Amino acid sequence: MNARTEPAEAETRAITRPPLVRELLLVAGLFLVYKFGRQLATGHTGEAFRNAHRVWDLERAVHLPGEGDVQNLLLHGDTLVHIANTYYATIHFPATAAFLVWLYLRRPAHYVWARRVLAAVTGAALVVHLVFPLAPPRMLAATGLVDTARLYGPSVYGPPQTDHLSNQFAAMPSLHFGWALMVAIGLIVATRSRLRWLWLLHPLLTLTVIVGTANHYWLDALVAAAMLGIALAVIRLPRPTPTTAGQPPERQETAAPVEKNVLVGAGR
Repeated sequence: MNARTEPAEAETRAITRPPLVRELLLVAGLFLVYKFGRQLATGHTGEAFRNAHRVWDLERAVHLPGEGDVQNLLLHGDTLVHIANTYYATIHFPATAAFLVWLYLRRPAHYVWARRVLAAVTGAALVVHLVFPLAPPRMLAATGLVDTARLYGPSVYGPPQTDHLSNQFAAMPSLHFGWALMVAIGLIVATRSRLRWLWLLHPLLTLTVIVGTANHYWLDALVAAAMLGIALAVIRLPRPTPTTAGQPPERQETAAPVEKNVLVGAGR
């Protein structure tokens, strides 16, 4: 292998890309299961608001920054808050999908790893949504926060009583933040550019948006980050061995040792 070849490129050649149709069916199936599971959690209004008061009181007890401070920054201008609402409504799924598509095409090993991590985090989040329904801060009067999407637009949610497409009581953990953080980590690991650390701006901006628009508490993001950390610790990125990285199978066979010819009459 050429000394200047990036390790990620060698790994891409060494590991077979998964079948496209199978991956599309798998991702679509996971998405449908997630959406169906979120619907199972609807209808727990009273419990969701009780949990919201608990989360809000816990944040104040441990002296986390107030979500209102972030929202006040966004409310300095209609344009800024509109951009934040648009980011919340339009970036989450497309950015994650583009991340997976790029990995599938350019870094197959990283793709399999990232898909497994995202699936694990999403599945665990679904369980938390079912056992711990949580009303977002925009619904909790005690927070003093406003629903920026409803006031300034665009909004992806309708009234909770008539919204049958999403579970608005699934605030914890925040998959907006968890997925954004995984996108940044995945791209940092899969690339070698000196500027790759700038990908951390994506989860940082996402965190600002989800808190400033009152769709999530700080704890929602912290729990998502913790769950992602556990998934990354358990699901390791597969690494090809040094002898096989970047080499086609036919070159990996060890050549039979060549015996040196011995001259019978040598030295006489």
